[in-house]
Amino acid sequence: MCVNMPLIGEKAPEFKALTTKGVIEFPKDYEGKWIVLFSHPADFTPVCTTEFVAFAKRYDEFKKLNCELIGLSIDQVFSHIKWTEWIKEKLGVEIPFPIIADDRGKIAELYGMIHPGKGTNTVRAVFIIDPKGIVRAMLYYPQELGRNMDEILRMVKGLQVSDENGVALPANWPNNELIGDKVIIPPATDEKTAKERLEKAKAGEIECYDWWLCFKKL
Repeated sequence: MCVNMPLIGEKAPEFKALTTKGVIEFPKDYEGKWIVLFSHPADFTPVCTTEFVAFAKRYDEFKKLNCELIGLSIDQVFSHIKWTEWIKEKLGVEIPFPIIADDRGKIAELYGMIHPGKGTNTVRAVFIIDPKGIVRAMLYYPQELGRNMDEILRMVKGLQVSDENGVALPANWPNNELIGDKVIIPPATDEKTAKERLEKAKAGEIECYDWWLCFKKL
């Protein structure tokens, strides 16, 4: 079985769907916002419940980044509603974002969310989509491993910093082992720029380990 999915840099596939917050046209209704579209295997399952609580507790942080959360699974909307009611009643957490009812699996197929070796349930997929509707990052987790929501938050922040400043970000940013919270200046691609980089480093304008690894404080 061939699994098709959008690639980084492509337009996010469009769809219209029923959610716990009403009908949405995606990504049209979210134009101008960042989006985290994520799938979960099923309602009323242990790992998924912990994930939804974790997302809900960070919802305000995502909102501050102009980012919306949208969940999805191959369940009917009635199941989604009953599950979110259970989470609020038993765990004291309200789920503030919509959950797509993809009971026929058509949206999951568009996004490659169904693994052929895992039956008909969706895997734990995450798509980060920018305000222009472009897929910027993807994460896929197996059903048995819950996601790290702080990493998803970090990815949204990092992509925004990169877009706004034309820089790259080091491993574990903003807590990198070499340069801390500083950002990487894209490598020089010609001899003139390489020489200028080292001159700027000598003048204290930027920092460099060498001409191809320069960085700065924002």
